[in-house]
Amino acid sequence: MKTTEVAEEGSRPDRVRELEERNAQLRSDKRKATSEVRALQEEVRSLTREVQRLTVELEKIKHPPLIVGTILDVLVDGRVVIKSSTGPNFVVPAADFVDRGLLKAGTRVSLAQNNLTVVGVLPSSRDPVVAGSEVARRPEVSYADIGGLAGVVDEVRETVEYPLTRAALFEELGIRPPKGVLLQGPPGTGKTMLAKAVANATDATFLRVVASELVQKFIGEGARRVREVFELAREKAPSILFIDEVDALGARRSDDGTSSNREVERTLMQLLAELDGFEPRGDVRIIAATNRADILDPALLRPGRFDRVIDVPLPTHEGVRAILALHTDSVRLGDDVDLDDVVRRTGPISGADVQNLCTEAGMRAVRHGRSVVLHEDFLAAVRKLQGDDLPGAVRGAVGLYA
Repeated sequence: MKTTEVAEEGSRPDRVRELEERNAQLRSDKRKATSEVRALQEEVRSLTREVQRLTVELEKIKHPPLIVGTILDVLVDGRVVIKSSTGPNFVVPAADFVDRGLLKAGTRVSLAQNNLTVVGVLPSSRDPVVAGSEVARRPEVSYADIGGLAGVVDEVRETVEYPLTRAALFEELGIRPPKGVLLQGPPGTGKTMLAKAVANATDATFLRVVASELVQKFIGEGARRVREVFELAREKAPSILFIDEVDALGARRSDDGTSSNREVERTLMQLLAELDGFEPRGDVRIIAATNRADILDPALLRPGRFDRVIDVPLPTHEGVRAILALHTDSVRLGDDVDLDDVVRRTGPISGADVQNLCTEAGMRAVRHGRSVVLHEDFLAAVRKLQGDDLPGAVRGAVGLYA
C-alpha cells in the first residue's frame, strides 16, 4: 500500500508539467488564431470598401448622360426657358434640390435626359484660348531693360501705368484717364517689351492675346471669344489686356462680300463694342501693337477706343548704343571691343537686330573656342547682319525684301 502511494506521489509532478505545457500550447494557439481572425477581419473590411467603390462606379456607368443647356429666361412660376444642346428651346421645371438663386439667364445647367428637368447648375465655360490668355507670372522685363525709347516709355506710362497706380490723382484733377494705347512701328522695335514692362511695373493682371486667335471659322465664334476675353479682364480688374498683331483683326472693312471677310468684320465689330460700348469696361487698360497701322479700320483708331497712337520707331544712333550696352552688360568682352565703332558700322537697325548681333558675336567666339568676345567677332556679326557674307544671288534677294 505504501509502495502504491509513493508511485502516485512521484508521477504527480510529471502530470502537472504535462498540463502546464498543454496549457501553454493552447494559449499560443489562441494567440495565433486571434491574429488570424484580426487579419481576416481587416481583409473583409478592405473587400467591403472595394465592393462599395465598385458599386458606386457601377451606378455611375448605369446613370444616363445629362444634357447641357443654357437658361434663356426664368418664369414667375419657377419654370425656366432653356436652350439645349439638342437644338430647340424648351420650357422645363427645375428640381427641388437646385438652388433657385443660381437660376439666371445665361447660366449653364444640366438637364435630365428623359424630360429635360434642370437637375444641376454648371460653371460657366471659357474658351481654352481665353483661359490661357492670363499670364501666370509677372513678366521679368522692366523699363531699365528697354533702351533707346525714353520718350515712348514716358507716353506709355502716362497712358497705361499712371491710371492704375495714380488713380486718386486723376480723380482729384477731374481727368478721365485714357482707355487704351496703340503701339505702331516696324518689327523688332520693342512694342511687346513695352507691354511686358508696364505689366511688371503694376500689380494688375496681365492678359495677352494674339488677334489672329480671335478670328474663327464659324459664325459668332470669334465674337464670343472677344466677349469672353473682356469678361475675363473685367473679372481680374485691375488688369492690362495686350492685343498683339491687332491688324489681323482690325483691318479696314471692305465690300468684298465673302463669308470669311464677313466673319472677320463681325469679330471686329464685337471688339469695337467692347472697347467703347454701352457697358462700362471698368479698370481695364488696353495695349495693342501692330506693324501695319496704315491698314487699320478708322473706327478702331478714334479717341475713346485708343486714346493714343504711339509711334515706336527704329532707334537712333544713341538708341542703338544704349540697346547694345544693355545686351552686352553680362557678356565678357575683350579689351579691344569698341561698341561705338560697332554702332557706326551697323546703320539703322531695330532692337531685335541688336540682340541678334550680340548673339552672333558670341556664337563666333564659341566657334573659335574663346571665353571672351572680341571686336572682330562683332565686325563679323555686322557683316552677317548686313548680308555681306551671303552669296551674291541670296544677298540680292535679301535687298529686295529689306
